[in-house]
Amino acid sequence: MEETAFAKINLALHVRAREPDGFHRIETIFAFCEDGDRLEVSDGDGLSLQVSGPFAATLTSGEDNLVLRAARALKERFAVTAGAALRLDKRLPVAAGLGGGSADAAAALRLLSRWWRLDAGEEDLLALAAPLGADVPACVGSRSARGEARGDRLAPWADERVAGAPVLLVNPGVPLSTAAVFRDWDGEDSGPLGALEASRNDLEPAATALVPEVADALEALEGARIARMSGSGATCFGLYFSEAERDAAAARIRAARPLWWQLSTRLR
Repeated sequence: MEETAFAKINLALHVRAREPDGFHRIETIFAFCEDGDRLEVSDGDGLSLQVSGPFAATLTSGEDNLVLRAARALKERFAVTAGAALRLDKRLPVAAGLGGGSADAAAALRLLSRWWRLDAGEEDLLALAAPLGADVPACVGSRSARGEARGDRLAPWADERVAGAPVLLVNPGVPLSTAAVFRDWDGEDSGPLGALEASRNDLEPAATALVPEVADALEALEGARIARMSGSGATCFGLYFSEAERDAAAARIRAARPLWWQLSTRLR
C-alpha cells in the first residue's frame, strides 16, 4: 500500500510577532502540490523504516524520524498489535521549506490508518499530528488552508485561480535552518495577510542574507504570475498561467543552473 507525502508550499507567510516562548505568530496560506515523497508499507514485525531516494543520505531512519514517531503515536492511540515495515522514497530536498518531514509524518498517519483498518477520522489524525510539529496538521489533509498562531490553527481557504495551477519548484541546493531564518527575522510586523497578490513571505530577507542563492532563485522565476520563497526556504516557487509557460521556465533554468533541483507539478 502506498501514499504520497504531498509537497507543501506557503503561498504567503506573514510573521506578526515573536512570542515570549520563542515561537513566532504567523499568518500563512498553505497549498500542496500533486507530487512529493512516496511512502510504502508492508507486513513487518514491530515498526521499521527504510529510506531510499535522491535525498535519503540527508535523513536518518532512527527512532527520532518523524515517520516513526507518527507511526508509534497512531499505534499507541488505537492499541494496534500488528507491525508495519515502512519504506520512504525521499524525493524532496531536506530543510527546504517544503514541509518534507511534516508531510512524511502526515502520510504515515493516513497510510497506516488504512493499512491497520482503523476507525480513525481526520480529527483523530489531527490530534496525533499536533505534537509532531507546527506544519504536520496542515499536511494531514494536504488541502489549501489558512494557518494562524504557529501555523497550526487552520481554516479552510480556496481560490479557484490557484487550484490546479501549474507550479515550478526550484532549490539551489543549499539547506536552510528554519531556526536560523526565524532568528534573523527583522522583528517588524508589516501587516496582516490579505489578498494573495498583495501578500509576501516575511522570511525572504533573512533567508536571502543567509543564503544569497535564494535571491537568484527568485530572479530565475521572473515571469511567473507569483514567485516567492516557500516557508523558511531555500525552495522558491513560481505559479504559471499554463503548463507551457511553466515548462519553458523549467527548461531555461535547467540550462542556466543545471545543478539546481527542480520539480514541475501542479497544485492540488
